Amino acid sequence: MDVGARLKTIRKLKGLSQRELAKRAGVTNSTISMIEKNSVSPSVSSLKKVLSGIPLSLVEFFSLELEQDNQHPVIYRSHELLEIGSGEVSMQLVGKAFPNRALAFLRETYPPGADTGPDMLQHDGEEAGTIAGGRLELTVNGEVFVLENGDSYYFDSSLPHRFNNPFDEPCLLISATTPANF
Repeated sequence: MDVGARLKTIRKLKGLSQRELAKRAGVTNSTISMIEKNSVSPSVSSLKKVLSGIPLSLVEFFSLELEQDNQHPVIYRSHELLEIGSGEVSMQLVGKAFPNRALAFLRETYPPGADTGPDMLQHDGEEAGTIAGGRLELTVNGEVFVLENGDSYYFDSSLPHRFNNPFDEPCLLISATTPANF
């Protein structure tokens, strides 16, 4: 998916200049320009920060052009999951067509050295997850935890948090976040 072209299209649909979006999001004009030109691949936290200036959630950003119909599947095959991650981190949303979603259920992959970005994430809601393969470093409210295959977490998302894989093997994380528009 072309994140830069999508951001440019949505920004223009909302009637925002690059300068106005940058001001609202608290980033530089060149940051918006580089993302739209695909000169840089923004981290999850950076993209969330930019989208806060629209305002738009990651889920809304990546699913905005999805067709809505009256039937909603129960089963989602691996190739049907909606990619909402950014940069090296893959975040695949389960249930992309489910109406009025109360939670975001994700299949996340963190390659060695990947993380959610230098900024701590922080939003209303709750998060939970289970490591399904590999190891992952989770920082919540300044405390660092190393999670291994089979380990789980659950915390209040209003606490500053960050996910990081400083290890030599990829990590597979199955997670859920409320509210769904994280």
